[in-house]
Amino acid sequence: MNALLNAHTQRERLDSHNIGLTSNVFPKVQYSQTGVSSEYTSKESHNWYVLRVTYNRVQKAIDIVSNAGVQSYIPMHYVLKKENGKKKRVLIPLLPNFFFVYTTREGADSIVKKKRNEQLSIIKYYLDKTKPMEVNEKHPPLTIPFDAMINFIKATNTENEHVRIVSSEQCHYKSGDMVKNIDGEFEGVVGKVARIAGQQRVVVEISGLCLVATAYIPTDFLKTI
Repeated sequence: MNALLNAHTQRERLDSHNIGLTSNVFPKVQYSQTGVSSEYTSKESHNWYVLRVTYNRVQKAIDIVSNAGVQSYIPMHYVLKKENGKKKRVLIPLLPNFFFVYTTREGADSIVKKKRNEQLSIIKYYLDKTKPMEVNEKHPPLTIPFDAMINFIKATNTENEHVRIVSSEQCHYKSGDMVKNIDGEFEGVVGKVARIAGQQRVVVEISGLCLVATAYIPTDFLKTI
């Protein structure tokens, strides 16, 4: 968690036409009522893998994944920045230097484990240190359950600039109940209600990776499940 929060403070710019909800290539962010592309369907032997990219090499990594024909997702969000004295909405990575691929272990290995070339130092697995080491004496890659990843995509694939990565210390949970957002731009998102920065939000957890908070959500939009 701390590694991701530290990385979050070192944001990098990407061209908006090469980011967001992706399938084989990285088109402009696609927004829908649920925030999720219908192209993401559960497939046998496929998992969501978290990949790390060396600083300022994300575009190169995007090209590698695109050429491999692998479905991918880079969570983005808008921030307000001042340029020449004027405020401007800028689209930047929510998790700088991290992105997600949906493929088989063999497919993910083909992206990460390249032979003696530049790609080896560009893309690496984000490892799951809660599991035993594999035969290569490294922990296995962190994988995200399909439903959990789709929920994460629903929470992060939005134009709302108030979506943010948070720490557990920032989350003042109202109860231990899970809720489902039943209306608005975050419809379908499942998580826990918390008060963050003075606002009621829903917090979505990707176990072993991060917590993400939606923007403000009215109580009438929430249903306990």
